[in-house]
Amino acid sequence: MVFVLGVVAFAICIGISIALHECGHMWVAKATGMKVRRYYIGFGPKIFSWTRGETEYGLKAVPAGGFCDIAGMTAVDELAPDEVDRAMYKQKTWKRLAVMFGGIAMNFVLAFVLVYTLALGWGLPNRDTSATVAGVQCVAAQNEDRTFDSCSGLGPAGDAGIRAGDVITAVNGDDTATFADVVDKIQGATGSVDVTVQRGDDTLTLPVTVQRTERLFALDNSADGPLELRTTGAIGVARTPLTIDYNALSAVPGAVSYTGFIAGQTAHAIVDLPSKVGALWTAVTGGERDADTPVSVVGASVIGGQAAELGLWQVFVSLLATLNFFLGAFNLLPLLPLDGGHIAVTIYEGIRNKIRAVRGLGKGAPVNYMKLMPLTYVVIVIGGAFMLLTLTADIVNPIQLFQ
Repeated sequence: MVFVLGVVAFAICIGISIALHECGHMWVAKATGMKVRRYYIGFGPKIFSWTRGETEYGLKAVPAGGFCDIAGMTAVDELAPDEVDRAMYKQKTWKRLAVMFGGIAMNFVLAFVLVYTLALGWGLPNRDTSATVAGVQCVAAQNEDRTFDSCSGLGPAGDAGIRAGDVITAVNGDDTATFADVVDKIQGATGSVDVTVQRGDDTLTLPVTVQRTERLFALDNSADGPLELRTTGAIGVARTPLTIDYNALSAVPGAVSYTGFIAGQTAHAIVDLPSKVGALWTAVTGGERDADTPVSVVGASVIGGQAAELGLWQVFVSLLATLNFFLGAFNLLPLLPLDGGHIAVTIYEGIRNKIRAVRGLGKGAPVNYMKLMPLTYVVIVIGGAFMLLTLTADIVNPIQLFQ
């Protein structure tokens, strides 16, 4: 039941994100004197609508997007007599750009608010993946009830001279880029190992005696699956926290920094989209589904439901923030019918008219969108096919983040 509610809740949150995206366009258009004829969430048959002022608001049957109908968005739009002077394509360049960026900015703002909420509620992931030692401690055996026996002393690492703040760069000469690499090298070791650490400008290699002890290991990859005690190696080093906690004030720069990180990851993901077609096809035809392949609204909602079922609301919020970044960034692509395509046309017209003004000429005619329709159809067909492929993969071979 919690899973179903989580799926529905995530789908509703995506709908709200889309609604706010269109609100961004609408609010800026109204603020700059343009006429917004219709504001609808969804496509297809109309469920209901109402009119307030000069704008018709409504909901349609297919919750796969939304639209904001601004009078005269292009020169091919038919205009009523009262819309001629207010047509969007006749407005100043900055006003047209402000309208198009309004929806994109709304997604970025919403994503930042979600990241800030994540920082306050659960902390943000510590992006320092290096094997930095947070402290040294004695090695205690673990019991089946997850408790640890008592122990004393500095532990093998402390006795060998390793200190908090040291960065472990190698074990027995094998590079350890992350703390997980260190654990992997130590768990199977016996006797003594040479641990190389970076301490400021100094590089030290310290012999450390590996202590064999008991630890619980998962028998499978599930979050709440069975565990068993196994004998493993340990040296008593603690890693830096996986998350960093914030208060209301410190969460602001923390959220800004993490927002920049997500923005970079999103840009990288968009660039990599074409290369994911093969992996999606493999998933659809019975192969293994790669966890870093794109997901549709359906797939994202299912993952959101799984996170809710496990009580991992930080994953729920983080995924929603990432999707908003993706929606905003994807709309920046200079391709019609995306916002970025309209932005590119507007910038072109603005630059062209300035050049004409320098030459003593009047403004040029608006760009003929009819000539751009073949390219627009190509984008729609390719984008639609990619969305259908992603949706199919999410149905027949969904991503399993929580096994």
